[in-house]
Amino acid sequence: MEPDPALLTSPLHHRHRELGAKTAAFGGWEMPLEYPTGVLAEHRAVREAVGLFDVSHLGKATVRGPGAVAHVDATLSNSLDRIGAGQAQYTLCCDDATGGVVDDLIVYRYADDHVLLVPNAANTAEVVRRLAGSAPDGVSVVDEHRDHVVLAVQGPHADTVLAEAGLPVGHDYMSFVTAPVPSVPDVEVVVCRTGYTGERGYELVAPVAAAEELWDAVVAAGEPHGLVPCGLGARDTLRTEMGYPLHGQDISLDVTPVQARLGWAVGWDKPAFWGRDVLLAEKAAGPARVLRGLRASGRGIPRPGMAVRRGDDAVGEVTSGTFSPSLRAGVGLALLDRAVTDGDEVQVDVRGRPESFVVTRPPFVEASVRD
Repeated sequence: MEPDPALLTSPLHHRHRELGAKTAAFGGWEMPLEYPTGVLAEHRAVREAVGLFDVSHLGKATVRGPGAVAHVDATLSNSLDRIGAGQAQYTLCCDDATGGVVDDLIVYRYADDHVLLVPNAANTAEVVRRLAGSAPDGVSVVDEHRDHVVLAVQGPHADTVLAEAGLPVGHDYMSFVTAPVPSVPDVEVVVCRTGYTGERGYELVAPVAAAEELWDAVVAAGEPHGLVPCGLGARDTLRTEMGYPLHGQDISLDVTPVQARLGWAVGWDKPAFWGRDVLLAEKAAGPARVLRGLRASGRGIPRPGMAVRRGDDAVGEVTSGTFSPSLRAGVGLALLDRAVTDGDEVQVDVRGRPESFVVTRPPFVEASVRD
């Protein structure tokens, strides 16, 4: 099947077609949803062996020039003083007037005059627009969305696979190093100890020209270790088991970091960042609603938009939900009235049938991302 001309495609699109991937539209891109192995097998491979994701739809933008770090620090939520060169950080781009989340993203700090941003696909242009529009003289913000391939190698065997592919491993969580791309002269790949699955793993960022060689090298090294190519379906079940928020569902312009329990990604003592005043006020007063986890007591599977009740009272709405392959039960995230707390029993309207769930603080499965 030919790609939809209205959608962008990964530089690895032909590799996915060769593997028989089922694709879907996501953030303006046509990306693999699942391979013939199926979501359950892909999910299991990441938890037990190793999975390989093409996540080239993720945004890429560079901020360069004297004061680049200072500019990012004065706009995005987290404090770049918490990390140094060669480290990465989860942060939020918030609306200055409302405190709502424009996007959540990863910042790679190279030097005081060089920062790489990795936003979500659909929000890259808006993040770049806001940062560029407020940049001081001498600081450039450039959208490089289509210039790089991004691969995620996730699972207990990730280190072994990448080492056998000739890439550096073993560095600390949320740190990165650069290295030559195997078999591609004079081209470097960024190898970062990050991921979106809850498992130990790495994300690789390289120029598009090296995309196929990098993919092939990882696949060849991973074959003896049970590597399975994985799509967005498994990516969603894995991140939901961890309680990781997805922009556009769990966080958005209508949801603040305070409501989403992402205060750990906010530099509250910084003198400036977008949304600072309104977020400090909301934090002091307490949010009217809070993002919490739900775990099914029975066979119900929550889905976004389903109503949540506690007794006779409507208390919120499911924002993300799925069947957890690890727990063999339904799990999800929901924005709930602040009076609802962990341990409470609630009912979710699953296709007109009330199903019992327990409010549970994620992660729903044991995390090994930092191991």
